[in-house]
Amino acid sequence: MISEPEMAGEFGAVETREVMGDFDREFVGERRPRKPWLWALGGMVMSSVLWAAALFLYGLGDRKPDMHGYQLDQNPCPSLQLKSIGAAIAPRESTPKVESGLLNHAALDQIQCFIPLRSRTRAERPGNGWSIDYTVVITVALHKKTDPGAEFEARQRVTEFGVDPDAKLETVPDLGDKAYLLTRDDGKSELRVLEGGAVLSLSLSTFTQYQSNDHSEDEAGDGPGVPDLSPYQSAMISDMRDLMSSLKQ
Repeated sequence: MISEPEMAGEFGAVETREVMGDFDREFVGERRPRKPWLWALGGMVMSSVLWAAALFLYGLGDRKPDMHGYQLDQNPCPSLQLKSIGAAIAPRESTPKVESGLLNHAALDQIQCFIPLRSRTRAERPGNGWSIDYTVVITVALHKKTDPGAEFEARQRVTEFGVDPDAKLETVPDLGDKAYLLTRDDGKSELRVLEGGAVLSLSLSTFTQYQSNDHSEDEAGDGPGVPDLSPYQSAMISDMRDLMSSLKQ
C-alpha cells in the first residue's frame, strides 16, 4: 500500500511557490490569502457579456408575432358569403343562427362562426324521409403576444374529440405560412392555416337526419352513407382565401 507521505511526495515535486511566480512570492511572508471569488466574479462577468451579446443578436425570444394586418374589430360572421362552397353545395342559410361571441383581449382576439348551409329541397333528398345537411364552422384566433407556430404543428391531428391518428392529413401549398387539410371518416373535413400570429380554420361537416312527417319510423330503413367531402376541398380553399383577405386591413 502506498502511504500518504509517498503520495504527497509524488504530487509535490514542484513547490507551490515556484508555480505561483514572483508576484505571489513577494507576499509569502505575510501569508496573504488567495481570493478564489475573483475567478467566480470573472466568470460571472464573462457570462453576462455573452448573454448580452445573445440578446443583441437573437432578441429575448418572446417577440410579438407578425399579425400581417389581421384585425377582429367586429364580428365577421354575418358578412361571410362562402361563395365557392355555396356554389358547390348550397348557399348559407339566410335565417339567423347561434354564433359564439367575439373575444377581444390584449393577448388574443377570437371568433367562431357556425354557418348551416341551406337544406336541399324535398325533391333533391335521397327519399324515405332522409336528408343530408352541411354545416360550416369558421374559427379565427389572433395571437398578439405569443407565436402560435409550435402549437399549430403539435395540434395537427387534434380534433374536438381528441387526437385522431387515422385522420388523413394533406399539406396545402401557397396558403399562409403553413396550411393543411384534415379529413376524417365521420364526415368532416377541416382546413387549418397559420400566418404569423393568425390561426384560421374552416371546417365542413355533413350529417344525415330523418324527418318522419310523411313516413313512419318503420319505413326509415338505413340512412344514406356519409358523402365524400374531397370534391369540395378546392371550394374550401377558395373561401379560406376570401376570409383571409377580408380580415386584413
